[in-house]
Formats: sequence, C-alpha cells, structure tokens
Amino acid sequence: MAELPEKLYSDITLLCKQGDELAKSENLEEAKVKVKYISALKLLPDNINEWEAATWIYVAIGDIHFRMGNYEKCFKCFYNAAQCPKGLGNPFIHLRLGQMYYEQGNMSKAADELTRAYMGAGIDILMEDDPKYLEFLETKIEI
Repeated sequence: MAELPEKLYSDITLLCKQGDELAKSENLEEAKVKVKYISALKLLPDNINEWEAATWIYVAIGDIHFRMGNYEKCFKCFYNAAQCPKGLGNPFIHLRLGQMYYEQGNMSKAADELTRAYMGAGIDILMEDDPKYLEFLETKIEI
C-alpha cells in the first residue's frame, strides 16, 4: 500500500485533529464542514478509496452524521470506509453499518453487521449506543 507524502499526511492529520476537537465540544457541523474533515478528505490524491487515511476520515464524518441523526449520510460514509484499506473487518465500521441497516429496516443485514462488530470487539462495542441494537442482536445470536 502506498503512503502519503509526509507533508500531506501531516496536513490531513492536523485537519482531522481539529475536527476531533470540534466534535468533542459538540460543534458537529463545524467539525464536518468548516475546513476540517471534508477539507482533509479533499486533500487526498485521486482514487481516494485507496488511501488508509480515507478510512478514518470517512469514519469521522460518518460518526458526526450518526450523532446528528443523519442516517442516510452516515450509511454512505461507513459504506465508503468499508471499501478503503483496513475498513472491512473494522468492528466500529461494522457496528455503524449494522445500526444503519437497522434504521433502514434491513434486519438481515443489520444482524450480519452487528454480529461482525460483536465478534471483532466483544460486547463493549454494543454498550455505548442505544440499547435497542444490543437487544436486537440478542434475538439473533447467543451473546
């Protein structure tokens, strides 16, 4: 896998750290749009999905959408993250995809993705959000 030039990587990391700080302070829209995560994503070279940095940038943007209740946009971000390096198999990405499938009413895919999250990270990953996702998964697999 190719690596980003050091300066570009540093610039992207700085923007994401600024976005993280804004997200922690609940300035979600500003973290997503105003020269932070979206700007970091735009700095990536062509073929964005070939860069590992795209994985964590999509995750950051998707998590903002999740926290804002923008489930359609959240789903798109996490779907994109799963297509990037180290995305497939990442328990957090599978958690969010499972939650989004649940919200869309696609219970078969929700169960599959939530199971992947559980198998990759254990029960703790399901304890941080609405308990309905864990309750649903308990009807599908033995936990």
